[in-house]
Amino acid sequence: MLELSFVGAFVGLISGFFGVGGGTILVPLLLYLGFDTKIAMGISVVQMVFSSVYGSYLNNKKGTLDVKMVLFIGLGGFGGALLSGFVTSALTPQTLELIFLGFAIFALVRLFIKIDAKKIQKQVHPLLLISIGFILGTISMTIGVGGSIVLTPILVGFLHIPLKKAISAGLFFVVFSSISGLISHALEGNIAYKSGFIIGLASLVGVYFGVYLKDRVNEKVQKNLLVSFYLFIVLYLVQRTLIS
Repeated sequence: MLELSFVGAFVGLISGFFGVGGGTILVPLLLYLGFDTKIAMGISVVQMVFSSVYGSYLNNKKGTLDVKMVLFIGLGGFGGALLSGFVTSALTPQTLELIFLGFAIFALVRLFIKIDAKKIQKQVHPLLLISIGFILGTISMTIGVGGSIVLTPILVGFLHIPLKKAISAGLFFVVFSSISGLISHALEGNIAYKSGFIIGLASLVGVYFGVYLKDRVNEKVQKNLLVSFYLFIVLYLVQRTLIS
């Protein structure tokens, strides 16, 4: 229990600071601790509900969350995530890990591409936003992550959303995808509720400090840390899935 509590607090800190659901780091940690791939992904969904709801509340309170911008993406994500439990049950653990690796590589590449900060934020049709959310919701919750690992680079790289605003939006998207994914994974029996609840509660402490730090660091420093975080995940998954 103590070990899972420390894991939850650490994952919560990462979640609040980088605007990710937490599954990006929690799934590899649980795999390292010996959990089955599908159970690890189910537990991460439980943790994401805790961290995303509380983190979004804090971001909205601080004025960094644009609810209207991400609402359509979130609704699409909710619909797509309902399919995630069924897709997870149909795929092998190795296939799921390779999909996870692909997500992390995409996010890393997008963040390495230099963005012109002077570009004006793009206005996108709501139907396109819903479609983006649906695709992200389906695929991301299938592998036990919230979707912000890819959504944040999309918002920054293609829609020219400021990084801090995109991070807050990414975490709010996770609220929709994680609640829907929880329903889907629960129906498929992929969730260890006790472990998920312990990690989820502990993550609330980490989320609080993560959001606090996010709003106080320089944006350039934050981006460099985000790139380093994704690079670590990619290297770990390459070692696990392609080398081991």
